[in-house]
Amino acid sequence: MQDQRRHQRIRFGTAPTIRIGYGGVVGSGEIENLSLSGLMVRTEMALEMSRQIGCEFQIFDSPVIDVPATVISRVGNLFGMRFQPGPISQVMIEDAINAALASGKASILSVHEQAGRKIMRIVGGLGGALRNDFMHALTRVGVDEIDLAGVTAVEQAGLALCLVAVNRHAAVLGEQSDCFADAWKLALATPGPGGSDETVV
Repeated sequence: MQDQRRHQRIRFGTAPTIRIGYGGVVGSGEIENLSLSGLMVRTEMALEMSRQIGCEFQIFDSPVIDVPATVISRVGNLFGMRFQPGPISQVMIEDAINAALASGKASILSVHEQAGRKIMRIVGGLGGALRNDFMHALTRVGVDEIDLAGVTAVEQAGLALCLVAVNRHAAVLGEQSDCFADAWKLALATPGPGGSDETVV
């Protein structure tokens, strides 16, 4: 979980769809995650390793991005693909990622070590889509602090994850964006399930 990747993976609350052209056939799939260098797609198409395909997708309100990619991994119906972008499509992908993060429709979760402490950083939306990565970081990697300065939107499921981190794993909430700080205060002030960590795990 320690982030050594050149390009960080972006996760989505709602998976964007993708059109795939391969061997004269056009099919579809869902984008599981995306980075500047490639994406992970769930599709029922019979794609072959090391073969080039055509990808056409939109990240929410972005313009349509049309870029070739090479299939580099497969687990069941989940395929890893590396982009072969030109300069224009590279800029379009970056702009689409930045807009999705700013709107809270996409998220990045990373873990860094700083002065001997493990810090989980969340950028973009804080919601249920991060649950697996969030809990893996807490239980397998260990997290001392959560940096929430880059959070742009908050769901109840995200607040519940933070309650678990604080109450069960002794993580400290570090820097916070205004939208997170407001939602957190409200969650702590609300009696019942919203103010308790019992709603999540």
